[in-house]
Amino acid sequence: MNPTANITEDITEEVLVAVRAGRAAELPGLLKPLEPAQRRALLVRLKELRGELRSARWERWEDRNRMNPALMVAGAGCTTGAAAAATWISGADLRRWRARPPTAALLDVLSGRDPKWLGDLAHRLAARSATAEQDYRLIIELVRLAGCPVPTADGCVEGWATNVGTCPAPLVVTLRRDPHLTALAPRLFETAEPVSVLTWRRDPDGPDNWPTALAALADEGLLDRAVLLDGCTARLLRGGKPAQLKPYQEILEALRPTAEEERERAADWIALAADAPSAVAGTAQLALARLAAAGHLTPRRLAEMSAAVLFRPEKKLVRSQLVLIGKELTRNPAAAPELLPELAEAFGHADTDIQERALKLVASHLTGDPALLAELADRAHLLSPAHRARAVELLGPAAAPAGESAPYREILPPIPVPAPLAPAPETVAETVELVAAVINARAATAEEFERALDGLVRQAYRDRTALAEALRPALAGRWWLDAEHSRPSTHELPGLEHVAACVLDAPPTGTPQPALVSRRSTCHHTAVGVVTRARVVEVAGRITSGPLPFLLATPTVETGSLDPRALVARLVEYARLGADPAPADFAQALLRVRRDACVIPEAAALGTPAGDRLAAWLGDAGRPVAVTRRTAPTVVHRWTGETPARLVMDTEQRTAVVREFPRPFHALAGARRAGDRCWDGRDDASLIAVLPEDREVLAAWCLPAVTAGAVHEARGAAAALPLLAAAGGPAGPALHLAVATGLGSRHPEDRLRAVDALLTLTARGELDAVRLGCDLAELITLGTVKPTRLADSLRTLAATGAYATTWAVLECSLPALLTGTADPRGAGDLLSTAADCVERCGAAAPDPAGLAAITARGGTSRLVTQAARLRDALRRNEGVPTAGN
Repeated sequence: MNPTANITEDITEEVLVAVRAGRAAELPGLLKPLEPAQRRALLVRLKELRGELRSARWERWEDRNRMNPALMVAGAGCTTGAAAAATWISGADLRRWRARPPTAALLDVLSGRDPKWLGDLAHRLAARSATAEQDYRLIIELVRLAGCPVPTADGCVEGWATNVGTCPAPLVVTLRRDPHLTALAPRLFETAEPVSVLTWRRDPDGPDNWPTALAALADEGLLDRAVLLDGCTARLLRGGKPAQLKPYQEILEALRPTAEEERERAADWIALAADAPSAVAGTAQLALARLAAAGHLTPRRLAEMSAAVLFRPEKKLVRSQLVLIGKELTRNPAAAPELLPELAEAFGHADTDIQERALKLVASHLTGDPALLAELADRAHLLSPAHRARAVELLGPAAAPAGESAPYREILPPIPVPAPLAPAPETVAETVELVAAVINARAATAEEFERALDGLVRQAYRDRTALAEALRPALAGRWWLDAEHSRPSTHELPGLEHVAACVLDAPPTGTPQPALVSRRSTCHHTAVGVVTRARVVEVAGRITSGPLPFLLATPTVETGSLDPRALVARLVEYARLGADPAPADFAQALLRVRRDACVIPEAAALGTPAGDRLAAWLGDAGRPVAVTRRTAPTVVHRWTGETPARLVMDTEQRTAVVREFPRPFHALAGARRAGDRCWDGRDDASLIAVLPEDREVLAAWCLPAVTAGAVHEARGAAAALPLLAAAGGPAGPALHLAVATGLGSRHPEDRLRAVDALLTLTARGELDAVRLGCDLAELITLGTVKPTRLADSLRTLAATGAYATTWAVLECSLPALLTGTADPRGAGDLLSTAADCVERCGAAAPDPAGLAAITARGGTSRLVTQAARLRDALRRNEGVPTAGN
């Protein structure tokens, strides 16, 4: 026997024992004496051990956590190439999430390598974005040993900033001593994503403030000011969210650019003023104002900037720009031909006060140039009707908009027509493809689920054996098909998998739990989940005991509704085949069927019990239950804090469902007293798909969640509103109250959803504007809806062209704001929207209560000026002379 082989085997076993024990510090001493051939042989064994750990399931997580650091050191010491070493060290399976590698042991085991090899390894590790930040200390030490330039990849910059930013010494001191400062500091502005340490909240005057530290180092000459200034402006020009740009804006302000530095970057300031977020645009605007005051901004450049800034919606920026233009025109009247045409951009601003300011500025500096007059007159039609008379007086008859006497027409979206649901798959292959896609998807839609379920039922009825043969390989990776890892106590599989398991003769084992709502939850989502689960269990049971030819409850349109004549046709086919409807399937079909009394004779003519039930349901038995409105008292929750008094809707019991439907449906039909927002919710589309013709009940159930979006600022709280507006059934008090509450949501995307729902109701002729306005009045009084948020929603609604609808809602809601105790902030914006709507749609009505008292105050506040504007518009439309006439 070869003694060398015995020695190699002994060392290999000793290394593996150390690795299994997790003794990483011992490995450098064991590996350094090995020859290259011995290391290659050992690496084979290490790879086998790594594969063993990688293939193990979660049961061996403790072994992995113990062995992985030592395995990383051993593998790095045995690899011969820098590329292979970098791949081994950065392996995701060898580290815990965001954990740093065993730096000391790795440096020890690699210390004997050639410096060029170490430098190559350092740069390869830095290029791996997923791990470079955690490997920063290892990379820097490798750079020191190799004497090579420091890598400047994004991950390395992130690691550098984190390390220097967490040192106990003041940041400026740490950076001053850092040998890599000049190489890495400019890269702070060039990374793909903002360096996270820059976005941390810190005291501006504290010792760890990055903007202050970088500015101090620039003053000392350790960093190039021009590089920092160019980096800041370039990063701001790239754009991003305000929070991402804030640190770079702070660095720019800390540097305090000189007049010459600002002049050199005038083009950058103009671009930022045009497109950057408000805070950044404001900083750029101030820089340009300083340049203009010093005479370093030409009229052409100022006109270029003004065209972009005056187009922006932010009132503060636009007002500041008008002031800047006014100062420039006063200082240099010869600039009027270049600057006055740009003022026309403000004629179309949503704020009529800004329109008035722009028009006054034109009046103060207007010349007799015919071309200039014609250009301004061509844009005068953008002005509010309240300012058009003044425009005609200034600019001549050409400023009068053409077709002004044409009758007003409300612009509404087309009536939404639900798209038909695609038919069930026809072939086994199509069915298997859809079923596998739904099962493997993280979030399949309700339509996909229904089509896949119906496809399984149809194919199992035709040839279950052929279906199973095709389905098994498609679901081969599911754990419940693996006898070794399946659980004998499993009594139920989620959704479609339950049915698929029965098709494959692998039904869940154990004792099924009763399909009842948990005692811990009164949430409607749970009751809906019980109904869906009951249908799945029923279908799965019929797969083996007597397959159904197809499902009765499959919707005919994507909203979840079922055409009554389609259901009659399905019952006719059932009778022809001698099949009896499955109780849960037929119950769900009744809940989905569109109630049309014209189909009652056709259903009764079937002469079957199912036909009789359908006829009764299309009549009185299927009528929606009543909802009752009440004011819930203030409550205090440990997680969400205080919830003030709010409006809620209670639902009554649906007697026909409790009496005739299977037991899993009883919780869905029971009387429900509205409580707090539920927390065990499913997606809204699946909820509506169970009760697509009872949107009043659904709206009552969803109201607490929508209220949470207005009171507790929950995001996504109004997601159900557009779906409810497009669903079936009456649009009564519950739906109107939910939409009214959604208009006051905290987040803009939720307010937009509420506006979409309102437009859908209007297009379908289902909106009761008086009811909605009165709901808003009460919600404003309770404090549920803040006027500032409502103003944004109604301004968006009016901008779609629905001016008459917006005014009809405001007419009923304004008195509560003008005469009540509600927060007056936002009242001026609401009055501005109301006046704009009245001017455009020509509505004539008495002054809303409280309007006269506000106009009598006098002054130039936005509230008073917009109240007077609304009063004058209403009087003009009634033919009553106003102060301006």
